Amino acid sequence: MAARAYWQGQIRLALVSIPVEIYAATKSGAQIAFHQIHQPSGKRVRYEKTVPGIGPVDPEDIVKGYELSKGDYVLLQPDEIEAVKLESKKTLELTQFVDASEIDVLYYERPYYVVPADDLAEEAFIVLREALRRTRKVGLGQLAMRGREYVVSLKPCGRGMVLETLRYADEVNRAQSYFRDIEDAKPDAELLDLAETLIEKKTAPFKPDSFHDRYVDALERLIEKKKKSKGRRIIEEEEEGTVARGSNVIDLMAALKKSVGSGTAASGSKPVAKKSPAKAATRKTPAKPASRKRA
Repeated sequence: MAARAYWQGQIRLALVSIPVEIYAATKSGAQIAFHQIHQPSGKRVRYEKTVPGIGPVDPEDIVKGYELSKGDYVLLQPDEIEAVKLESKKTLELTQFVDASEIDVLYYERPYYVVPADDLAEEAFIVLREALRRTRKVGLGQLAMRGREYVVSLKPCGRGMVLETLRYADEVNRAQSYFRDIEDAKPDAELLDLAETLIEKKTAPFKPDSFHDRYVDALERLIEKKKKSKGRRIIEEEEEGTVARGSNVIDLMAALKKSVGSGTAASGSKPVAKKSPAKAATRKTPAKPASRKRA
């Protein structure tokens, strides 16, 4: 079954319009959904919508409300909410271009693949794609979809392009409020060399297929065992390394040296040349300033 386009319309750059289709670039991974069960009867637990002092209520009597203060709500009817939703537009106008490095990764939210809608749109599509690639720029614009307006970015990706929705400024917490108490100090040179060696040792090509959700894998094994044991309780034992207890002080130098010396390199990593330990800084006689030449 062919994938269904999430949005169809046109990208506009000044007087040039390019018919395109966008498709979701991500999908939900393997997830296991649970239901709440009444253990004595084995039946699912259902919840009724109730009002204190009144009891169960009919769905048609329920409206949305915004709380102004404790117990004080502004009530909104479905048609009122529907009236302020933005009409989905069929045009994404690129209004600005920025260097890709200017957009903090925290702002990127959800990616979509962008393809030309037909053969006639292909030439203009390729021109825009290659222009973005050569200038190393990212296009920005706003797009109304499904009642909301999104800030989006557009950049080349292989033979196509990727559109990503971006978070608004008020949706991102400022890093400084979390990092300000961290001391602004330079690390010990030898410790830094050891850490760099360890990073180089564990450097390898990124292979997303090599990562698995171990929690989901464990749940699947547990469910399979429960099926075979007819519902008896089973506890999965996790194998973990022993944790040394006693001293709260960690010898960072010893830990790094041991890590560098161990044989656990990343799969596909290149051998690392050994670094000579950092030498203590020697005091040098300051050079005499160059004498000025007379005109």
